[in-house]
Amino acid sequence: MTKSKIFLYFCLSFIFGIGSSSFFRISQILLLGLLILAIILITVLRRQKKIIIIGFCILFFIVGILRYQKIESGIMNNELRKYNDSIEKVALVGVVMNEPDVKEKVVILTIGVEQLTINNKQLTVNGRVLVTANRYPEYDYGDKVAIIGKLKSPSEDIEGFNYRNYLLKDKIYSVMEWPEIKLLGKGFGSKFMATLFSFKNRFKETTSKFLPFPQEGFLEALLFGDEENISKEWKEKLNITGTRHIAAVSGMNITILSSIILSFALGLGFWRHQAFYLSLFIIFIYILLIGAPSSAIRAGIMAGALMLATYFGRLGSASRAVVFAASLMLFNNPLLLRYDIGFQLSFLAILGMIYFQQFFSTLLRRIPNPNIFPVRTTLAATLSAQIFTLPILIYNFGRISLVSPLTNILIVPFLALITILCFFFGFAGIIFNPLGFVFSLFVWLSLTYLTFIIELFSNFSLASLSLGNIHWIWLLIFYILLATVTYRIQESQKLKFLNY
Repeated sequence: MTKSKIFLYFCLSFIFGIGSSSFFRISQILLLGLLILAIILITVLRRQKKIIIIGFCILFFIVGILRYQKIESGIMNNELRKYNDSIEKVALVGVVMNEPDVKEKVVILTIGVEQLTINNKQLTVNGRVLVTANRYPEYDYGDKVAIIGKLKSPSEDIEGFNYRNYLLKDKIYSVMEWPEIKLLGKGFGSKFMATLFSFKNRFKETTSKFLPFPQEGFLEALLFGDEENISKEWKEKLNITGTRHIAAVSGMNITILSSIILSFALGLGFWRHQAFYLSLFIIFIYILLIGAPSSAIRAGIMAGALMLATYFGRLGSASRAVVFAASLMLFNNPLLLRYDIGFQLSFLAILGMIYFQQFFSTLLRRIPNPNIFPVRTTLAATLSAQIFTLPILIYNFGRISLVSPLTNILIVPFLALITILCFFFGFAGIIFNPLGFVFSLFVWLSLTYLTFIIELFSNFSLASLSLGNIHWIWLLIFYILLATVTYRIQESQKLKFLNY
């Protein structure tokens, strides 16, 4: 058994520990029993290498459990959370720590709280609160503000959506609605992030001058993962057709984008290593230009791990690299595994591309695959990702799209090119308005194609089926079956699943 394979098992054990602790209450007695068992396996039965490895896997499993419990304990003992749902108003002083989420009539601010005052008692605290306030006056990233209002616990159920768990992953345990707000100063945030947000806002202002609805909303969703300007009607159409992922900066989209950039650069005559580093650099710049949201950073890390492993190693290295990257992110924030569907979809989509892309490439071998526009590679990646992410989508949304494979085949191969075209359009509009107008014609045409396909298939009478709430045990069974099928496919191709 190779060292890299052993390391993979350690990472998986750590992830399973986090997963177990996020779903089940694990007692300290059970942890002590597991620890004693691990010590016995490592020390008493140390002559057998496999037994020692099992012992260390148990240790990493315990570490995963303890890491999750530590974060959970921090949530329970959060200083701000103690004042949730109190009848007393509190006065907070803090800094706007993320880009304001501006809506039609309101703005949502994430405040990093530094000071709390209640009953004339001033306390130094550390925490985050999500504030819903009037649209005006406007506030910017880095503004220091004083806020007076009542802290509340986030709602657990909003139209079937667990809002509390959604905020939990971002370490937000308190909300405040319609408080009194006073601006104390500006420029208390990172100058680098302030510059990124400023560019992003200018980019949006420029593109909005040239594009009508719904194309403007789709451009912002495609580039920034911002669905604010997509109507509820269009969001429902995206759900029906299984194309909601185009409105998110996901690991699948970033990986496909990087693959197309790589192939395009090779088609232009770049050496392979030059094309590889160019695609990595462009993805890095892309994440910065959209404001470096945490979801995009996580997607970029996993996509980058896949690209690096594929470039320097082989298929087995790719899966290990992605699992290792996921382990690092989960060590930093164990709550992602259960409460962040974006993380789940990015991770599973990339695993699907690792294990199924070659299989689908073989099935689709009659489809041309020129470097300048690798249709077969893109289609194979899309279908591979869909197979691995479908169970999670059904579990979370209780719906299966029957037209999803076809709509994605007609849309996804063009997403990377449309994304690149949209960026050229935005830059052109910032530099020289008439040039932006010329580019806007091509962007409008490409986005109109997307909306036409989505509109067309969403109107089919049996476009999707509602399955209601799915028990998590069915999710587990499906992935066990999927792992079995994956293993058999890899065996048939002489590439063994988790047995390289």
